[in-house]
Amino acid sequence: MGAYGHLTFLLLLLRAPGTFVKSAGKSGGDTHTPQAPGTGPGSLTWPCELLVAVATRGQCWGVPPALPDLPRTVRLSEDAGSGARVAELAVSCSNASSSPQVTLQRVESGVSMGSNVTPLNTDPGHPFNPIAISADGAPASTFRAEVTLRAGAELDAHRVNWYALMLRAACPGEQEVTGQLYVQVTSGQALRCDFPFTSAGGDVVRVSANVAPRAPLYAVRAQPPGGLMFRLRNSGTPLTLTRQGLVLAPDGGFSPSKDTQTFRLEIEVMDRRGQNCSGAVTVEVQPSSRPRVTILAPQQDVLVPEGIGPLEVVTQVRASGDNVCYAILAPTSPALFTIDEMTGEIRSTRRLEVASAHLLVQAYNALQPSDQDTAVLNVTVQGTDQRAPSCVPALYTSQVRETVSPGSTLVTLRCTDPAGDEGSLRYTLEGPPGSRSHFHMEGPQLKVNTTLDYDTEAMAAVGFQLTATIAVTAGGQPLRSTAVCCAARIPVLVTVLPVNEFTPECPNGISFTVSETAPFGSIVGRVIGTDRDHPPDSIEYSLEGGTGPAQPFSIDARTGEIRVVGPLSPPRRAGYRLTVRLTDSHNDLDPGNRRSHLCDVAVRLQAVPQRAPLCNPEVQELRITAGTGSWQPVTRLVCHGDPEGTPLSYAIVGGEEQPGDMARLFSTAETLSRSSYTGNEDGRFRQEGNVLSYIPTGLAEPRTFVLLVEVWGNTGSPRRSTVLALVVHVTPRSTPAPPSTTTLHTTLRKEPLVVRRTELAWLPPPWFVAVLTATGALLLVVLCCVAHGVLRSSRDAAAQSGALEEERSRPAARGPSRLSAPQPFDGRARDPRTGRDYLFDSVTGARRWV
Repeated sequence: MGAYGHLTFLLLLLRAPGTFVKSAGKSGGDTHTPQAPGTGPGSLTWPCELLVAVATRGQCWGVPPALPDLPRTVRLSEDAGSGARVAELAVSCSNASSSPQVTLQRVESGVSMGSNVTPLNTDPGHPFNPIAISADGAPASTFRAEVTLRAGAELDAHRVNWYALMLRAACPGEQEVTGQLYVQVTSGQALRCDFPFTSAGGDVVRVSANVAPRAPLYAVRAQPPGGLMFRLRNSGTPLTLTRQGLVLAPDGGFSPSKDTQTFRLEIEVMDRRGQNCSGAVTVEVQPSSRPRVTILAPQQDVLVPEGIGPLEVVTQVRASGDNVCYAILAPTSPALFTIDEMTGEIRSTRRLEVASAHLLVQAYNALQPSDQDTAVLNVTVQGTDQRAPSCVPALYTSQVRETVSPGSTLVTLRCTDPAGDEGSLRYTLEGPPGSRSHFHMEGPQLKVNTTLDYDTEAMAAVGFQLTATIAVTAGGQPLRSTAVCCAARIPVLVTVLPVNEFTPECPNGISFTVSETAPFGSIVGRVIGTDRDHPPDSIEYSLEGGTGPAQPFSIDARTGEIRVVGPLSPPRRAGYRLTVRLTDSHNDLDPGNRRSHLCDVAVRLQAVPQRAPLCNPEVQELRITAGTGSWQPVTRLVCHGDPEGTPLSYAIVGGEEQPGDMARLFSTAETLSRSSYTGNEDGRFRQEGNVLSYIPTGLAEPRTFVLLVEVWGNTGSPRRSTVLALVVHVTPRSTPAPPSTTTLHTTLRKEPLVVRRTELAWLPPPWFVAVLTATGALLLVVLCCVAHGVLRSSRDAAAQSGALEEERSRPAARGPSRLSAPQPFDGRARDPRTGRDYLFDSVTGARRWV
């Protein structure tokens, strides 16, 4: 095709309808176009897309069914696994309602050697799946065709690294189009094994000797992970290497040993292309800290009476250890007995007759079969009288108090041997260990073995009822079975009754503190008593002396919580001493058998100051001469708390040093009230209790200090305090000054002193005030309406009563006129009370006075 032909083809490609095929390579793959087929991979410079356009029937231009000059090449790594996508083709038909069909017509393969490519040969065993068609979505007439690797496909670039896929696309009613897709197989990654498996010493794994058989111990890992083969290079090890590279424990587990066992495995890893890597792993088996399986009785002689039915328990083998299972080793096929592999119970397989058997029983660790032990059992089936002894009573039930002494006899059985030999009877106690341990048999007597303590959790767990069974056998032989053919069994049920044995107790020195202004219902504290009888701590609380003005408290009978139920009297007393009685309940069958205990409870009243402390004077001017000692007293503050005797606290809270101008000492209240520590920042003054002291610091000239001292009570909230103002003139000893041996106290004119205090007040929000006002107004309107209705009903009742009286008074005056009128009444009678005559209507019952 010349240049003109190529140009004509491109124009028709853009204008003519037909089949359009677009090939998109695998994600991440590369595309190339060779100059000509067969020139080798060294010249792969092909275009990146395959566009095939074929004119429909009736159009006059010629396009061959295939375009060998426009192929597509896709690179694919030989590491690609099954189902990997090779290429994606976009296919559409000229008719939007038609669906195209794309088929893989032929696959050819070859291998490149340097710059040459061997001829492509048809490859019937190619690794590609048939073309899959699916709708592309937008536009609706476009479909997607995918080329993928089939399951189990294995690519090998050294054997075949070049595939040519002949694709055929067809639409209904249109000409078929063919195209070629070239797939170049590239070499994969080099095989490498993980570290430290490939190190000189190899990897090390430590396991315990009691691991389960065939448990995974180690996994060999290599990259890339697909298609790997693992081979064990050394022999003589009990460990197993699987095809997946897992190292497993031996089939029978590790043999128990007191020493550490070491196994080294040298493993080679190879992929399907022949690449390999190798390494080693060392398995160190540590001795197990768990106990070995040991049978408690390695040899037993068992006597069994004849007549025992099938699946009856003959005896039981017990062993200690972990994951213990049991098996009969000999005889290999026992005819008379079988064993439960989990419990070790040996049962009969059929009705036993007189015979003897020797059993070899093995106990082993299910997770480590090499940990095992064996026992020999000699089972003898003896003949016996089929008739069981008869006993009276046949059933024993009793109620016993928990204080019954050990050794007491509960019941004595009277049993008769069918053979007439009562001396050969044997009495055995059976039942749960928890119940059986409380009793024992002495011949035919059932006796108490230990104290029957009703107040323990173990007794509560069995419902305070102990059950057991007395088995009586004849002939002096112990019974090894649960069969009842030749033994008498007497069920025993003993109910333990409670006895109130212990007195309630309470802690010593119970003390509570409550504010002297505590409101009604305030919690003072809680008394917690204990009682060892069952049910535990079932106590009722009460106050001795009851509740009254002298004892304004109450106690909750169930919880022991003490509350304030009356006004407290702080002026007359500093506290109360209460006596609380603790009485147990529900600890004895007799409700009257109760124990009590008295507890002393001290309730101290916490004083609440009613007002701030009072000090006299509140403002002082003091003059001192600085001495040479460590400190010298300046003044002693005289203050009194409310109530009297309340401990007071003193602290310097502010002040300042004045330059000496006395006219400005008390110019403003802010001078004294501001929070300033400049007057005592170097620690010249110290307040200890109510004594103010000065610490000489070697002043060179007179100084004047203004101090603020706060005095408050130690209790109460909020804190109420008083602030004192002290003006201290300090004169150095070297400065001439008027001789004075006493402190001069001068009461100065009080200047306004601003003291800020916080008062608690409730300021409701505006919406709350509005709602409260509206509610009050509505309530007032409702009350007015109710009052108006009541007054109105009263007036109506008064008017009706007046009208009735007037009605009664009118007939006498107007009687003659009414008699002259026509009357509808048909009868006349006399009122027996008034004696007056009246007319009445017998139908309506109406009356009229005459």
